[in-house]
Amino acid sequence: MVTLPGGEFLMGADDAEGFPEDGEGPVRPVRVDAFELDAYAVSNDRFAAFAEATGYVTDAERIGWSYVFAGFLRAELRRVSPRPEHTPWWCGVDGASWRAPEGPGSSTDGRGGHPVVHASWNDARAYARWAGKRLPTEAEWEYAARGGLEQRRYPWGDDLDPGGEHRCNIWRGTFPTKNTAADGYRGTAPVDAFAPNGFGLYHMAGNVWEWCADWWSTDHATARPAHNPQGPPTGTAKVIRGGSHMCHASYCNRYRVAARTANTVDSGGGHTGFRCARDRTGPWDGDRARPAQPRDVSSSGWSPASCRGAG
Repeated sequence: MVTLPGGEFLMGADDAEGFPEDGEGPVRPVRVDAFELDAYAVSNDRFAAFAEATGYVTDAERIGWSYVFAGFLRAELRRVSPRPEHTPWWCGVDGASWRAPEGPGSSTDGRGGHPVVHASWNDARAYARWAGKRLPTEAEWEYAARGGLEQRRYPWGDDLDPGGEHRCNIWRGTFPTKNTAADGYRGTAPVDAFAPNGFGLYHMAGNVWEWCADWWSTDHATARPAHNPQGPPTGTAKVIRGGSHMCHASYCNRYRVAARTANTVDSGGGHTGFRCARDRTGPWDGDRARPAQPRDVSSSGWSPASCRGAG
């Protein structure tokens, strides 16, 4: 983990490339105390150790299916897997989970160092508690992603590819029909790929969406006074940050540090993972509205991984 000193920073953005309906603004001063954050997203190997030690069954495994990008599937799976009307590049694949990211017949072999995917908020919280950690607040996440820079668009500055150098794993080409993989990856990349930001944190833009502790809201009055804001006390969806390998400027350029979206706590998909945080002074549950045990969602209605247009 990386120890972050905390302090005041300008959270949010007034960005012409942003989505005002997402509540990216207004720009506002926020202060966070010192905390620790995983340098990397949780990998398949680390999540496997947790599952083996605890017997934990993820939401996708309980429910029996999850969303996978159609371009990653065998033709026979694409034909039989239903697709959401408004985001037809996603297929609801029976048997898809973190163990089988592209459904039956797939595995994480050779991807132990890639981020775990098909992880719901419930799954992320369960792992964090097992590891003696918690999920970061949204304010902590953005403070960390900025890497010490003030009001820059990306963790490294304002240019997406400075000097022609790729700094993150996002969709390159024409979405959703052609990914040139110019940055080296069509799907997830290893958790230590590309250079870290100024705080020594990897993949704070692209690769996989990362869960935060906060309930979703676009009313930032809940963050005032803005010292260690934790979001509203209740809600229907949790914040996810950072964008993913499926984000593209033409559809979902939410790999900017101020960009944000949300999904329900039992949802996941082939582009959703997480990293953990830890207090410097003691544990904080990070969820004031739910019981400590992950709830049984075996009969849940699964929310699309593409909730709110998350690429």
